[in-house]
Amino acid sequence: MFVVGGESLIDLVPVSAEPGAERVAHAGGSPFNCAIALSKLGNQTGFLCPISQDEYGDVLLAPLAEAGVSVLLEGRVEAPTTRAIVSFNAKMQASYVFERGADRAFTRNSLLAALPEQVDLYQIGGFCPILEEDAVVWADVVDAAAERGATISIDINVRDKLIADEAGYRARLSQFLDKAHLVKLSDEDHAWLEPGRSVEDHAAALLARPHCELVVVTMGEEGSRAFSRASNAAAPIYAPEVFGDTVGAGDSLMAGILTWLEEAGALKPGALAALDASQLQAMLRFGAVVAGINCSRIGCQPPSRAEVNAVLAA
Repeated sequence: MFVVGGESLIDLVPVSAEPGAERVAHAGGSPFNCAIALSKLGNQTGFLCPISQDEYGDVLLAPLAEAGVSVLLEGRVEAPTTRAIVSFNAKMQASYVFERGADRAFTRNSLLAALPEQVDLYQIGGFCPILEEDAVVWADVVDAAAERGATISIDINVRDKLIADEAGYRARLSQFLDKAHLVKLSDEDHAWLEPGRSVEDHAAALLARPHCELVVVTMGEEGSRAFSRASNAAAPIYAPEVFGDTVGAGDSLMAGILTWLEEAGALKPGALAALDASQLQAMLRFGAVVAGINCSRIGCQPPSRAEVNAVLAA
């Protein structure tokens, strides 16, 4: 089973980029989105995050059930659902302001008890390093997954508006990065984490960590890049005929990459490090199609495997 641990929330999304535009509630959160995308691509997937008893909790559970994602924490919590207030720029690229709640309503024992005995892939959510009291618990969950044989991935997904202690966040993030075999980040994450440093140097520094064997960097409209210990490659975006917005694009791409790696027999230490340029390009192309189809819709609505196959076959 693939397990994604981290936040779920409600995105309050404006219907346009105009000031004061009406907002619509969409289920979201990067780990939540990725879990749904993984399941829709055909992977057995579990999601590890508390779900609120409030009405927004019902909104979150519906797409998980529709996609066939296993909700690993079965009991719902009293804390209100975490919310993200979304804004768009002129290119309909999203930014967020967060009000946290139920995504933090866990205990070490509850998370460890919910972790399956067999975990093939465990993905660390971007909120996990933000607060010290949360990070120490999530770190134990990651270690438990690794002990059960899981490959560890992380989508860094910096949310600077939530970071009150930058030095502490950087230290906690570094500890999670030391556990990961696969690291994904955006060009915006890169610019925040390593201002003035080249993407190539940043990727090399990540690959020099104890376990990291593959780094993927999304570059917005410029596509994506990948760096293994053996090679590197780049791929353009897949631009759909009709564009909606970019909400969940990175999460969808990550799900596509993990799916491609699993099917190629490469989602394991050693195999990740050995990926050559042609394999990396094929992996990025698959992820780009998953992300591009998602961008043809409003909000995060990852594609089915059949939709992805149809584009790849065209």
